Amino acid sequence: MKLYTKTGDDGSTGLYGPERVSKTHVRVEAYGTVDELNSAVGLARAHNAASESPDGELEADLEYLQNALFDVGADLATRQGSVSASKISRLDDQDVAHMEAMIDRYQEVAPVFRGFVHPGGTLTAAALHIARTVARRAEREVIRLAEVEEINPAVLVYLNRTSDLLFVMARAVNQRSGVSEHAWLVKGRR
Repeated sequence: MKLYTKTGDDGSTGLYGPERVSKTHVRVEAYGTVDELNSAVGLARAHNAASESPDGELEADLEYLQNALFDVGADLATRQGSVSASKISRLDDQDVAHMEAMIDRYQEVAPVFRGFVHPGGTLTAAALHIARTVARRAEREVIRLAEVEEINPAVLVYLNRTSDLLFVMARAVNQRSGVSEHAWLVKGRR
């Protein structure tokens, strides 16, 4: 089977199921941004793996997150109530609770939060910060979709928690690596 199908040459793409929509459809923007987020998480995993002391816990959690983001993408690519809806695994409150437990675990390692910090530090932490900002954009795209079509509400909550997780992961990575964070200095204090 060839990678290219030519079915999208007219500017359309298929949702999960028989329906086709414009590649600029708000639903496509939403799951496309989740795909971008998944790639950004992959970059953070690659930096972790290439570091002097790869963090096994972080690796396992990022792998979990990437799999969950594929579930989010499938959820968003499948309209509520469509004939294909029963074929996918939709996120639920249990997935959100698992995410919150991960956030709590990393928060125990991260320094006490006292305000805005500059995104950066180790290459892994910097990549996690980039992924965090993509997660926020994905959340905004899903909100836009929810304004015009029904979505699984757990997806929105999950993406909100994802950005929190990536933030606290970045802070924990810097803490474990002995890299100091730099706080935002408001004009007049710098």
